[in-house]
Amino acid sequence: MGPIDRAARWWSEEVVPRVVEKTCGLRAIAPLRDRVAEGLYGEVLEIGFGSGLNVPHLPPSVERLLAIDPSGVGRRMAATRLAASPVPVDFVGLDGEHIPLEDASVDSALCTFTLCTIPGANRALREVRRVLKPDGQLHFLEHGLSPEASVAKWQHRLTPVQRRVAGGCHFDRAIDRLITDSGFEIVELRNHSLGRPRTPSYLYEGIARVDPAAVPESTFGAEAGAQTPSRDRWR
Repeated sequence: MGPIDRAARWWSEEVVPRVVEKTCGLRAIAPLRDRVAEGLYGEVLEIGFGSGLNVPHLPPSVERLLAIDPSGVGRRMAATRLAASPVPVDFVGLDGEHIPLEDASVDSALCTFTLCTIPGANRALREVRRVLKPDGQLHFLEHGLSPEASVAKWQHRLTPVQRRVAGGCHFDRAIDRLITDSGFEIVELRNHSLGRPRTPSYLYEGIARVDPAAVPESTFGAEAGAQTPSRDRWR
């Protein structure tokens, strides 16, 4: 590995998780985390655990959190939140595209500011669908493509740079379409903006349930176990 590759890896593994902790930990986002966590219950899967920013917002109805995230730095930053949490947190995997859980084994799922980054976001969502019980729901809070043409134009222009400096993050993913294309039906959706700058600020907040009419690809078993976990940073 050459010096440029080593520097890029250091940036991705050491710097990006700390930047994400600050930007996704803004005070304005806290009430949105409260709202998106409302209604979660039982055993909850969270893809993109990061530094545990959602942990203080989990309702008493959550019995256990099953966390997926590749970042050791994020886990260390989460230590204080984990120590204070009444909800036990088990780290069960590194890669949302290959979740090492049985079919129909979790009650609810949660992702916040995560789908922008996962290389195979559809595959990860299909995995979430697979491990959710038939009546389970996915609660999501994500940023993505704006319907305003002037904003979307800059989102498309800046995404190649953003991906390089922010651990693979995309400004221009249509989150609602990602979710519905992956075997879910959206039952609640709020779209709003955090303000300026407008490029990263358009939000998709809502709840989706398993669409029984959809039959997405199954990825559990030998194929899942054979994959190498990705190093992408989620939050």
